[in-house]
Amino acid sequence: MGPFLWLLLLALIAAVIGLGIKLRLMRRAAGEIAKGFSKKLREDTNTLIDISSRDKSMRELASVVNSELKRLRRERLRYQQGDLELKAAVTNISHDLRTPLTAICGYLELLEREELSPKAAGYTDVIRGRAELLRSLTEELFRYCVVLSDPGGLNAEPVDLGAALEQSLASFYTVLTEKGIEPEITMPPGQVVRRLDRAALSRVFSNLLSNAAKYSDGDLRVELTPGGKVKFSNRCRALTGVEVGKLFDRFYTVEAARKSTGLGLSIARALCERMGGELVAEYIDGSLVMTADFSEAGTGQ
Repeated sequence: MGPFLWLLLLALIAAVIGLGIKLRLMRRAAGEIAKGFSKKLREDTNTLIDISSRDKSMRELASVVNSELKRLRRERLRYQQGDLELKAAVTNISHDLRTPLTAICGYLELLEREELSPKAAGYTDVIRGRAELLRSLTEELFRYCVVLSDPGGLNAEPVDLGAALEQSLASFYTVLTEKGIEPEITMPPGQVVRRLDRAALSRVFSNLLSNAAKYSDGDLRVELTPGGKVKFSNRCRALTGVEVGKLFDRFYTVEAARKSTGLGLSIARALCERMGGELVAEYIDGSLVMTADFSEAGTGQ
């Protein structure tokens, strides 16, 4: 092989090595961009993505990603500010409605003590029902905004899920029996302890039991697993799989529960998430299954 061919071979080898190095550096830069973008989305920070590569194309790509990241942060900030303002407005409105509603209900009680004609008594019954529904809606609105606007308001402590569940079931016993529901309860042999807010957990269980009372066809199965999952399941012909997917939407109600505010399950999910848990709904073989999952919540004393 002549000198020229050796030189050509060496040049080709050098070119391949150079391209390999460049490709590796570009792949590392792409990985840095991907990792940095994911990290910046999770963190509440104004820092931008920085890469080690000096390659012009990769630095241009990083610059474009940073520009979009800035725009995304501006949009998120505007959304958060608008959401806070809306929550504050709803809280104030619901608070301001309490006084006139209390007065209306008070005068209704006085009116109901008077001797009324059957027709007038029927009208007062309608007014009473609408006033109570409005009062319930304003109370739920107020609670919902308080839950979402006060991220530091929970007091985590060791809570026995079984004992808390039994207490909630006992408080709903009359409501369930009036609807002909005899709960089937399954508990693990030992305690299941998680670090949760006791009052918030009671609210979650109460909202789920209230939901079961509304939608059940006459049965209710409650199960606590050793892993910290609490399942509420009941047959429900009034619901469809599509409707179940919307149960956590704010203000969503179905025909079977027209007197509901549509906020109870939204509040329950928000409280679960703030305690490190998760609340999901499934429609399985004609049954509504609500699962409050605290398996990832804090444990121990």
